[in-house]
Amino acid sequence: MVLIASMSPRCSPLGLLLALLAAAALANQLEDIPHNEVKNWALKFGVDLWEFGRHFTKMNQIQNKYHEYNVEVVRKDGLLLVRELAAEVKNHMDFKINAVMRIMDSAEAAALSASGSGDGAPGSYYDARWLNVHADDGTLAARARRLLLSPSRHFDHIAVNTSYSAVLMPPYINTEDPEVQNQIAWSEHLDPLFVNNYEIDPTLSWQYYASSTGFMRRYPAMSWPPEDGYSHHARDFYDFRSSNWFVEAATSPKDLVILLDDSDDLGSSYWRLAKATVSGLLDTLGPNDFVNVYRYSDTVSEIHSCYTKILAQAVPETIRELKTSLWNAEATGGAANLTGALTTAFEILHRYNRTGQGCQCNQAIAVVGAGGGATGVKAVFRTWNWPHMPVRIFTYRVGGDAAAGHTMKDMACTNKGFYVSINEHSEIRGKVLHLVEVLARPLVMYQTVHPVHWSPAYVGGRSSSLSDDGMGQLMTSVTVPIFDRRNHTQREANLLGAVGTDVPIDQIKKLVPPYKLGVNGYSFMVDNNGHVLYHPDLRPLYTNEEYTETLRPLYSSVDLTDVELLVDSDENSRVNLTSLLLDLRHDMIEQREGETEIGVKVQYDNMRRVATRRQRYFYSPVDGTPFSLAAVLPDGYGMYELLAEQEVKHSVINVTEYFKGDNWKIHPDWVYCEYASTSEQTFNSPEEQLVHFLSRAGRPGWKWMSLRPRALMLHNAHKKQDRDSYYCDKTLVQSLIRDAMVIKELDAHTGHASHHSHPIATLMALLTRQGRFHKFVVTLSFIATRSGLLKWTENMNNSRSSDSAEQHFSEKYARAFDSEWYRRAVEHHAIEPESFVFSVPFRDGSEAEDLSGRPPLVLATHAVFVESRGHRAAAAVVGLHFQLDSLAKHFLNVTSTCTAGSVCKKTCAGDELDCYILDDNGFIILSEDVSQTGRFFGQVDGTIMDSLVQDRIYKKITVHDHQGRCPDSRNPFSGGVNKLTPMRPFSWIGSYLANLLAVWFPIWESVKARAHPYAEEEIDYEDYENEDSENEEDLDRDRGTYEIIIDGIGGSGSNSGNGDAEPTRGGNGGAGGGNGGTPREPPREAARSAAVRPCDTSAELFTLQATRLNAAQPLKGKLTNCHNSGCERPFSVQKIQHSNLILLVVDTLCPCGAKRLDVRAREAARAPCGRPAPRHHRRRPAHCLSYHPEEIEIQSCGRGGRTQPLLALVAALMVRLWFST
Repeated sequence: MVLIASMSPRCSPLGLLLALLAAAALANQLEDIPHNEVKNWALKFGVDLWEFGRHFTKMNQIQNKYHEYNVEVVRKDGLLLVRELAAEVKNHMDFKINAVMRIMDSAEAAALSASGSGDGAPGSYYDARWLNVHADDGTLAARARRLLLSPSRHFDHIAVNTSYSAVLMPPYINTEDPEVQNQIAWSEHLDPLFVNNYEIDPTLSWQYYASSTGFMRRYPAMSWPPEDGYSHHARDFYDFRSSNWFVEAATSPKDLVILLDDSDDLGSSYWRLAKATVSGLLDTLGPNDFVNVYRYSDTVSEIHSCYTKILAQAVPETIRELKTSLWNAEATGGAANLTGALTTAFEILHRYNRTGQGCQCNQAIAVVGAGGGATGVKAVFRTWNWPHMPVRIFTYRVGGDAAAGHTMKDMACTNKGFYVSINEHSEIRGKVLHLVEVLARPLVMYQTVHPVHWSPAYVGGRSSSLSDDGMGQLMTSVTVPIFDRRNHTQREANLLGAVGTDVPIDQIKKLVPPYKLGVNGYSFMVDNNGHVLYHPDLRPLYTNEEYTETLRPLYSSVDLTDVELLVDSDENSRVNLTSLLLDLRHDMIEQREGETEIGVKVQYDNMRRVATRRQRYFYSPVDGTPFSLAAVLPDGYGMYELLAEQEVKHSVINVTEYFKGDNWKIHPDWVYCEYASTSEQTFNSPEEQLVHFLSRAGRPGWKWMSLRPRALMLHNAHKKQDRDSYYCDKTLVQSLIRDAMVIKELDAHTGHASHHSHPIATLMALLTRQGRFHKFVVTLSFIATRSGLLKWTENMNNSRSSDSAEQHFSEKYARAFDSEWYRRAVEHHAIEPESFVFSVPFRDGSEAEDLSGRPPLVLATHAVFVESRGHRAAAAVVGLHFQLDSLAKHFLNVTSTCTAGSVCKKTCAGDELDCYILDDNGFIILSEDVSQTGRFFGQVDGTIMDSLVQDRIYKKITVHDHQGRCPDSRNPFSGGVNKLTPMRPFSWIGSYLANLLAVWFPIWESVKARAHPYAEEEIDYEDYENEDSENEEDLDRDRGTYEIIIDGIGGSGSNSGNGDAEPTRGGNGGAGGGNGGTPREPPREAARSAAVRPCDTSAELFTLQATRLNAAQPLKGKLTNCHNSGCERPFSVQKIQHSNLILLVVDTLCPCGAKRLDVRAREAARAPCGRPAPRHHRRRPAHCLSYHPEEIEIQSCGRGGRTQPLLALVAALMVRLWFST
């Protein structure tokens, strides 16, 4: 520098200029990364891809074709749209309610006219267990009846008879009971009404009368297990009387405090019996109820420390947590202080009633224990409950003596409750249900109101869709109670049962056509508790295994705030997004109409990609139900729609000509045209069904039938629908025809194509002949339209072997409109209209994967928008499948050379630079190492990725998932269940002696259950269904060990026990406990369900901030202090034009640290009390009947257990004392 300065006076200006240019050239040669070349590489690669894709897909010609027709782009009126959609949903639900109310009227009339005649003898009805059952010699079994059953797609794809109903009978129901026989007899008269309802409304699913005695009459008739059914592991029919749809139809909401005795009065042999009783009580609760469980001895405390001094809403998550704490609890011992426990319960119930919290209807206390420490309870009742008795007392004596039993019965009888004594586990099922029967009394006594109850969502049977995947569909049930109107000698208020029908939510969603909402638009429904009935992001924890094996629904109660993910708060924003979402939730719960706008996060690709956008929410009530409907439209492009239809009668040629060949599909879930379920018309695919209706549409006399039948008032005569009645969505079908015409006419104008060639294939041939773009190899090209049409062309031989597990593109993306590539292409169009969105299949890099044989294909998509009068709307998405190696080869060719006239010593072909093409979420599209394709770049080089985030090229967005599924460490199938202990041989001897005693004393079963040593891992009485034994013939029908998974804590059970209806078999008693410690392998389905539990997860995802990258110059970065040598690691980032990609070039000479980032979801750190239960707004059910002035006249308030033989009691005590030490 000094030398240059000293020589400068003698240098001419020209010499100085030459020196500066030489220095610049030298600096460019010595530059770590040729930033100018990075810009040129990105520009050339992007332009090449765009020009090739633009010509290959003929996107401009598609736009022009739409403009040739009379098309319009109009703005949607969101409120008007959601109002119309809500009216359609209301009409659909009115049909279901009317059907149920007609069954209710007939059922009460039939029960009244029967007057206890008891004419229902066994064998005079269709018992589902004995339909078409044959003996070994092929003849009909003695108890069986023959009934023709035919498979029906509408009814879960199982064999049914739509002329009759069948009785589903749990094995422990005593069929000799006169009341059971009487109800079976008179309920048979409901069959004509079932049939009539189905003829009026062919969308009706299962109809049923559920008796409070425990049997269900279900229409249409089916066998159990089902013939040709969906379950090869069917078990006994479940006891529905504790299900939400039955309990909440029969009773008004309740606040319940359960008091569990864990004092010395309750011996250890009764401790699990008491806990099982509490678990049974919890099973009767639903989202409209509030509950807490307290344990008492000399002190009183909550069973779950997180529910201190509160009553928690009885959603499945709360019940699950209470049960977990319950089964983990150990008895503390000490003296019982029942007086203090009752005082605590009354205090919290009084506080909730006075402050307007809880259900504000029924209030009850359930005492489970031996009954000790009851001195002074009457003083407590005088203080808190007498004389008006606003709180009912239910007592469940477990253990204890006769004196304690008298005290507990007096407690219940003087407080409008019920008393029972529980001596064995098989009794729990029926005796906890007295709570329901008593709470139903005011409702039964008034007899004027039959509240209509809609259950929460659950995963039920298979869908009737032609695209059914066998995994079950979301369902809800609508039910009403049935009252006994007979006159009795003593004052009674008997609940006969409930009637109802199941409603597939797919049928509701059909009334909200996605094409009316547009791409990235969606709908959802919310009930009075703020829980979603359906939502595109609703992912129920449970599969339909339990339903298909027992018909037992496992409910989902996911709050709206758990599925709508708000964008992170901006410090500069004046809008509180959380408040906006809660306001939306509040308005929908209160069934108001309105609209709002909220910024949300949208996750794609199983929570590996994320985007943010503003959405418009329009909502309206579904009158006559607890639901509200919302239609959600993306702000901007989502507010406009393309109107382009083709009248069938105005078509020049037969419209079926547009749907020739086998290279097209339509959306399998959308309703274009369909026959009623009563029709005998069958189709193998949605495409076959569409062509059938298009053929009919071209004939004279065709009617579109675009208006669905209207529901009339309840007692108005409804018209039966024709067996072959049908519905067609005229707008959707004519839009589909227009889209097909556009594609077909492009084909016709290609000149060089044969009659069956696709225009894209023809253009490819032309381009190949011209030698243009030969560098790219496209295996498949396609177009997907707004009407659900997908059409594709194979551009090379992609024939797959018959045993190939890989799905064809058309099979994988038959629902193209819903696919991520369709949605992302439309979303990206707003950012960069002239661009393609590129993606590759995700790989997490956890396993070594050989990509040399079949490398992944690169998918490129572009949204075609049509403009009219200054407005634009999406018409279609076109796309290509590139071969990865051809794309990589061209990338290497571009990045291994320098721009003409420049000098660069480093290129992507050398070892000095690593070059990557990343997409807008940070996934590797191209790399020099083909095995990195599809991986998140942070897994490959987290240090550089972290720097890109710090430089605001990528934005890190944390996405929380409140519907996560995590491995269950408490899974009982994890081994070590029956460990051999020093005392285990004595246990076996004790079991043998107990079984020997059972031979001589059959009624000893319950005593043996208590005498048998318990092993925590062996038995779980949380699920005590089906523990009773069946007769030999039933056992021969493949009913064995089973597993019921309710809340992630499984337990083995056995369907042997002490049933009331049939004699017992074998030695496994009602305890469901072991057979001497022999391990029992659980069914495969149960093990799979038990392996997961609900949890909160979170993932750190990334999205490109394209505005940070200047097209003129790349962004230059440098990592410093990342190695001991003090070297630096420069990198260069350049946006690739016409794409969602960036080019990243990294210097390799400085070995920086190996930091790793990951986008996979992980379980969020759990606070000691988990995620606090939100106290969001909710609306109480419309009806509350908790009091009737004449109820005090009812004398029935409890009964004790069976007395045990003295010898049996003494023997049991001796066995227990000897072998439990």
